[in-house]
Amino acid sequence: MFSNDSSKKCIKKRSRKQIEGAPLICFRLFISLSVVPGVGTVGLTEEQANDKAIDVKTSILDLDNVPRALVNYDATGLIKLVINAQNQQIIGVHIVAENAGEVIYAGTLDIKFGLTVEDLTDTMAPYLTMTEGLKLVALGYNNDVSKLSCCAG
Repeated sequence: MFSNDSSKKCIKKRSRKQIEGAPLICFRLFISLSVVPGVGTVGLTEEQANDKAIDVKTSILDLDNVPRALVNYDATGLIKLVINAQNQQIIGVHIVAENAGEVIYAGTLDIKFGLTVEDLTDTMAPYLTMTEGLKLVALGYNNDVSKLSCCAG
């Protein structure tokens, strides 16, 4: 999921600490002339869930489907949900985006309170915010988000 060395180092720190329920945030870094988006992660990765014998499904949304990212002219990144396949409960939220640190708190609440994909899709998300991406990635679990209206979130 992450190809940049800085992002990989950031994620490794999470593996070492294993603070359950606490989000990890790596803010945007400027390296030479290339820009690395921020990273926010909370809960289990797909690999960690598989290691615990949890049957998971994932939903991944490229930021070019998030209206706020388009308005910001920065659709680099993605949002990924790791979902328990048995009960549709969200067990991991992973974000690579300019504002990942601002969005990951909502993902922390999703996990802390045992929210499901349906809980996210049934909840109103504020339009033209990066947090709307969490609802859109949940909608993408059962739908092709690119075929939904601009106001589906």
